Amino acid sequence: MSFEEYLKAQKLGLKAFKSATSKGQYPYLPVLDEILSHVDIDGEVSLGTINIPLNQVVGTSTAGRTQAFAHNFMPLLDYRTEFGSKWAHLLDYQISEGIHDTIKVFEYMNRYYVIEGNKRVSVLKYLQSPTIAAEVIRKVPRRTDDLENQIYYEFMDFYKLTKINYLQFTKLGSYEKLLCAVGKNTTDVWTEDECMDFSSFHVSFYKAFKEKGGLKLDITTGDALLFYLSLYPYEQAKEMIGSEIKANVEKIWSEIVLLGEQDSVELLMDPTEEKPIVKKVLNKIISTRKKKVAFVYDKNPSTSNWTYGHELGRLHLDDAMGDLIDTESFIISDIDDHAEQILEEICDKGFDIIFTITPKLIKASLVVAAAHPDIKILNCALNSSHNTLRTYYTRMYEAKFLTGMIAGAMCENDRIGYTADYPIFGAAANINAFALGAKMTNPRAKVYLTWSSVKDLDIPAYYKEHQITCISSQDMITPDTDNRQYGLYMDTDDTQINLAVSIYHWGAFYEELINSIFRGSWKVEESSESKALNYWWGLSAGVIDVICSNHLSVDTQKLVNLIKHDISNGLFHPFTGPLTDQNGNMICDETDILKPEEIITMDWLVDNVIGTIPTINELQEDAQSIVELRGLDATTDKGGASVL
Repeated sequence: MSFEEYLKAQKLGLKAFKSATSKGQYPYLPVLDEILSHVDIDGEVSLGTINIPLNQVVGTSTAGRTQAFAHNFMPLLDYRTEFGSKWAHLLDYQISEGIHDTIKVFEYMNRYYVIEGNKRVSVLKYLQSPTIAAEVIRKVPRRTDDLENQIYYEFMDFYKLTKINYLQFTKLGSYEKLLCAVGKNTTDVWTEDECMDFSSFHVSFYKAFKEKGGLKLDITTGDALLFYLSLYPYEQAKEMIGSEIKANVEKIWSEIVLLGEQDSVELLMDPTEEKPIVKKVLNKIISTRKKKVAFVYDKNPSTSNWTYGHELGRLHLDDAMGDLIDTESFIISDIDDHAEQILEEICDKGFDIIFTITPKLIKASLVVAAAHPDIKILNCALNSSHNTLRTYYTRMYEAKFLTGMIAGAMCENDRIGYTADYPIFGAAANINAFALGAKMTNPRAKVYLTWSSVKDLDIPAYYKEHQITCISSQDMITPDTDNRQYGLYMDTDDTQINLAVSIYHWGAFYEELINSIFRGSWKVEESSESKALNYWWGLSAGVIDVICSNHLSVDTQKLVNLIKHDISNGLFHPFTGPLTDQNGNMICDETDILKPEEIITMDWLVDNVIGTIPTINELQEDAQSIVELRGLDATTDKGGASVL
């Protein structure tokens, strides 16, 4: 029996050995002494005797026995050697009595290296035991700016509270986010019962994750588990049985796969052109029952300029496509408690297409989309990596460049105000495009940046203090608002003169999206690589524009129209180099143009902007929830919240 089992284990070892050598990788066990020869160690800490995860036992302390094992800890030596007979004896003993002797290991960077007990580790790994008892000594590396080092220091803080050693992450801030997900803060010490509850949930999740092939992905189980908890609250998840967790993992599996993709988002920059063959079947498609289209808001259109713009888009659909679709709007005022329930009810009512128009609804939209793959659900947000849920947004920075040109031409003292709302994806691109447009028509122009979402900031007083009268503010107002401080305006002697306004043509956007669904483009756009699809349309698609007032000179309007034409036709790009940030760093030279992904994730400001991107703690409470979901990396404190 032991002879046969040893040969099976040896076969696994030889297979791993050959696979590693064919890829030019080291085929034996990693040696901690060699790893630490290039590392500064601050000290050692005894963790006592604890159970450690066998999948995190990755090597040996010294080079003495390393070549007796392949890198997966399976044996390589012949069975007839002393090593082989001892290994087989340990296997028999484990099966009949169980190995109770503890091994001794060093822990370094949340991985374990064996000092004593290599064969015990090998036998238990072969038998697929999840843990082994070990006396652990931690090697603490000196703190550095290296990402892995920073994550490890976060792990050590997490371990002090929980004594949990089986969770690993690839992103900074994940341990703190996990604490938040389970309802804990960074000072709460976990009770034994709380640790047992979490361990039970983790075992069920790990089993489902492993069965789906998750161990082959370029993410850790912890990464996937944290994403799971972002959709299914821990208080519910910990009460679920294994089959329920497995079913949920099945629903969101394509999303979990995307977590490990480096290039997981595909941007659709313009509407997909209709193919001739589609025209032949279009009449057949539209002759069936009307499609039901739902618009889901978080605020009433009469009180929110953002919602009002989308409501105008819905009304446009009623006029333009009333013979093909029926639309209806819904307002979810309490997103945290009722969003998923209401979206489920909308699905039950037979709606074919659902637009959720705020990033606050992205979590609920994702959960419901995973449960209803036959319903097309889209969220109005930028840069979301979810392939069960599509997102859409406009390239508003193109219009902002044009209004910046106007501001540069019209400002009287080279000072221009710019009031932004939330520091989310796309915000920095809008600011920078505006500033670059101002610089084009006025090389001396400076843009003074303020944020309407920052706490305790008197924006009018700030502009007055800096003698700023040319100001760019919100793009739309609600119908019952008499405030004229919108778009680009001049504020002189308590009189506002509106110069221009950037506008969203949400009606045109929605009409083209729905037409593309009728034409069959939805399926054509689906990628075999299962990438997330983001519709990101601009001037060329007719979904944004700039309206100029009569207060502008004819020559200024001609210049704006010329540049608008060139942007629309791809002859000019607002983010053409040279571009320099506030710190004097060259972002790109005069021969380069920023890539779309670089524009979306932009978290820096150009050199003629006066101001900063605020941190999340500087924002008003209602703004923090939005920024936690869709915020720029620059808005988070180190180790703090980040986007979903």
